[in-house]
Amino acid sequence: MSELTLAEGELWGPLRTRTQARIGLGRAGSGLPTRHRLELQAAHAAARDAVHSPFEPDRVAAGLPGLPTVRVRSEAGDRLTYLQRPDLGRRLDATDRAHLPVGEWDVVFVVADGLSSRAVHEHAARVVTETVTRLPGWRIAPVVLAEQARVALGDAVAAAMGATTVVVLIGERPGMSAADSLGAYLAYRPVPGVTTDAHRNCLSNIRPPLGLTYEAAAGKLAALMGRARELGATGVGLKDESDTLPVR
Repeated sequence: MSELTLAEGELWGPLRTRTQARIGLGRAGSGLPTRHRLELQAAHAAARDAVHSPFEPDRVAAGLPGLPTVRVRSEAGDRLTYLQRPDLGRRLDATDRAHLPVGEWDVVFVVADGLSSRAVHEHAARVVTETVTRLPGWRIAPVVLAEQARVALGDAVAAAMGATTVVVLIGERPGMSAADSLGAYLAYRPVPGVTTDAHRNCLSNIRPPLGLTYEAAAGKLAALMGRARELGATGVGLKDESDTLPVR
């Protein structure tokens, strides 16, 4: 049995069933075997497509029956600017800000394209709807669909709308094993320009069946939101104890 066949069949094969990481790929001469090289190129192409594919807010809104939506943009006017100027992706367009509904909301969900519109199109609506069903009695603002947006844009949205809590569902940076991973970022009483990542809680890799399921993500989010209400804070002081914490 050759070295390559031994590595793939007897040692690495069983391990590959437990991870999506590229392990034990072997070699062909001084390079990768052709099959693995082609898989790597395909994954790279999928990641590039995820970053550059346009956001389709109508597609997300269609998955949110019964939930009103409003659309906003960041100050990044196009995709190239968004990628080159992360700071502009954190700032809410002034015209769109003026059209946001203002109220006494307990939470606003912001669905943002981020670095993978594919992840948002495939997963965001289900996470929102599953979470909302776990929040009886909460005053829920219209869902905000944000284009060319970074996580911190949610701070500006919450401040403009008068929402106590913001949940930003955003396409995560594609990797070479996943181009459709959705992240959820939770912040309590965010302040634009002041709130940092240390003040947020994050759920990552929402993408069933290979990542976190919609139901699990919604359960964790709802429990964290309830606990944030009690503590009056999110971030490093708020731990995920969703297996034991009730929603309040």
